[in-house]
Amino acid sequence: MIIEFTVGNFLSFKEKKTLTFEATNITEYKESTIKMGNYKLLKSVVLYGANSSGKSNLIKAMSVMKNIVMTSIEKTSISKNNVIPFLLNNDTENLPSFFEVVFLINNIRYRYGFELDSTSIYGEWLFKLENRKEIPLFIREKDGIGLTDDFEEGKGLEEKTRENALFLSVADQFNGKVSGEIIRWFNDWATISGLSHDNYRGVTLSLLEKKKSKEKLLGFFKDLDLGFQELKLKKERFQRSFLPQDLPSEILDDIVSDLEGKTIARVSTSHNKFDAQGNQIGFCDFDLRDQESSGTNKVIDISGPIFDTLLNGGILVVDELDAKLHPLMTAAITNLFNSPDYNINKAQLIFATHDTNLLSYGKFRRDQIYFLEKDKFEATDLYSLIDYKEEGTRIRKDRSFEKDYIHGRYGAIPFIGDFEKLVKNG
Repeated sequence: MIIEFTVGNFLSFKEKKTLTFEATNITEYKESTIKMGNYKLLKSVVLYGANSSGKSNLIKAMSVMKNIVMTSIEKTSISKNNVIPFLLNNDTENLPSFFEVVFLINNIRYRYGFELDSTSIYGEWLFKLENRKEIPLFIREKDGIGLTDDFEEGKGLEEKTRENALFLSVADQFNGKVSGEIIRWFNDWATISGLSHDNYRGVTLSLLEKKKSKEKLLGFFKDLDLGFQELKLKKERFQRSFLPQDLPSEILDDIVSDLEGKTIARVSTSHNKFDAQGNQIGFCDFDLRDQESSGTNKVIDISGPIFDTLLNGGILVVDELDAKLHPLMTAAITNLFNSPDYNINKAQLIFATHDTNLLSYGKFRRDQIYFLEKDKFEATDLYSLIDYKEEGTRIRKDRSFEKDYIHGRYGAIPFIGDFEKLVKNG
C-alpha cells in the first residue's frame, strides 16, 4: 500500500509536494481507512482544482515514476527519460526532477526515490524502516553507488548500472529478492484516463470470462441501473460489417487488414421488450458500442481496471473520473473503494474530478480531499482540506464542503471575473 508520494521540479511542480495516504485522527468515515500494522491508511484520495491547476500533472508524475521503474532495464545507453522540469524558472529548468514514494510491502515500510533528467540519474535511494529507525539499503549519487550489508543482492552490480538506468531495476534483473518485491509493487500501480477509455475494455472482457469476477461486475452494473438486463459476451470471426462504416476508407481498410481472419469478442446488452399494453414479451439485444450511451460504454470499459484492482489489491489512479458519468455513478465507483464489503484486498484509489457533488454526498473524510492551485509564478501547490485552517483551527466536519469550495473558501477554483459582464460582452 502507498503511504505517500512526492514530486518536485516536474511539469508545473516547482517545489516538492507530497500527497499522503496517512489518515489523521479525525473520526468521520472510519470505514474509509485501513489499519496496516502501525499505520492507518486512506483507501482513496480525491483531487480538486481548476483547469490547468496541476491535477493531471500530479497523475502524470505518478505514471512517469512507475514507467521509469518498469522500463529502465530495457533502455539503451542513449535512451531518454521522459521527464520535463519546471520550465518557468531559470534555476529549475536545468535541474533534475524528483520522485519519491513511501509504501508498505508485507507490513515493511520502504522509501524509494530518484532524481533524474532526460539523460542521467543524479540520485537514487532505498530505505527500510526497522525497529522504528530508517536504515539505508543503498544510496546512489552522481559519482557512485553506496550499499549496506542489508542489500547484499546489489553487491557487484554497481559497475553494471548505466548512467541512465535505475540501480533498483538492475538488481531486479539479477533476481534480487527485495528489488523484485518492489518492482512487483510498482506493477500493481495502474493509471487510466477517464476520457480515453476504449483501451481498457479488454480487461473488462477478461474479468467477465471468470465466474467470480463476472458475478461482481454484473452485480455492480445492476446496482447502477444502466437499463439493460444482461450483458452478453460473444466471440466470433471478424467481419467488415462489425466496424462503423463512416470511418475514412484508408483507416477502415487498415483495420480490416489487421483483423481479417481473427476471432474477436463482441459485447451486447439485453433489454426488455414490451407490447402495446405494457406487457413484457421478450428481449432485444443492443450492440454495446453502437447502441448504448457513451456513459454506459465508459462504465463498462473502466469497470475492468476498477474490479481488477479491487479483487487483486494495488493502486488505481484515474484522471477525469467523472467525465461522461452521472454524479451518482461517480459516487458509486468511489464508494466501492471505501466499502469494507467490496474492498477486501487493501486496494487504493486516487482520482481527479470536477464533480463538486462528491463533496456533499461522496462520504469523503477531510484528509481524503486534496486541492491543487497555481501561485503567481504558475507553480502548483497541493494541500488537503484537513490542513486548511481558518483562524488557526481546522475546518469542521459539519461544514458544507461543496458550498464552501464553490464560493472559493478553500481556493483551487478558476477565477473568471464578473460572469454577467462576460455574457454582455460576448
